[in-house]
Amino acid sequence: MTSIEIFRSDPYLSASEAMVVAVLEEGLILDKTVFYPEGGGQPGDIGRIANNIFEADVKNTIKSTNGILHLTDNKLGAISEGDNVKIDIDWERRYSLMRMHTALHILCSIVDGAVTGGSVGSHKSRLDFDIPGERPDKESLTKELMEIVDRNYPVTSSWISDQELQQNPNLIRTMSVKPPTGTGQVRMIRIGDNIDFQPCGGTHVKSTGEVGKIKISKIENKGKQNRRINLTWEN
Repeated sequence: MTSIEIFRSDPYLSASEAMVVAVLEEGLILDKTVFYPEGGGQPGDIGRIANNIFEADVKNTIKSTNGILHLTDNKLGAISEGDNVKIDIDWERRYSLMRMHTALHILCSIVDGAVTGGSVGSHKSRLDFDIPGERPDKESLTKELMEIVDRNYPVTSSWISDQELQQNPNLIRTMSVKPPTGTGQVRMIRIGDNIDFQPCGGTHVKSTGEVGKIKISKIENKGKQNRRINLTWEN
């Protein structure tokens, strides 16, 4: 059973009705969901699932062979296949992750180097780059980053075929994370007309202005050419 991934078409929808299609010891699989499953460096959503006779916290969301699995905790009451439920994500956390994820794409566009690793967090995030020579200056990078944020460029999604991606390998910036292929089409995220355009299955804001005040907090050497660039919110 493949869950309908509402978060792909509407990442701003924080709640929805759904039907339980499988009850597992560790959690629930639903026919559709607003919960993003862990992947691509972005954490899975947390939140709540409930109806009149059941309630549970969702402590993480992951992909499984049976569909998107909502890992549940603090369960009260009984739940069965076919039951209807109300699902709610922790919106404050999700929105922070959306803003951070978009900020990392902006960072990717201004750093000349392949991405070797990364992690999206609600308070701080990072990207690792393969950069020969001296490490970049964090104040200069912060200034470039904020210039793009403040110009409020649109952030849009589109789709290309697996074949198109294979024919344009330069679109893939990440060396450590495989693009979301295998379904015949690949979701692409574009910032502005030509700031950034790359495969991504994560959730993003609608415009760079929504990212808000952010800064490069630290740049670390993690090898001969590996530079870890850390992002955090500007207080």
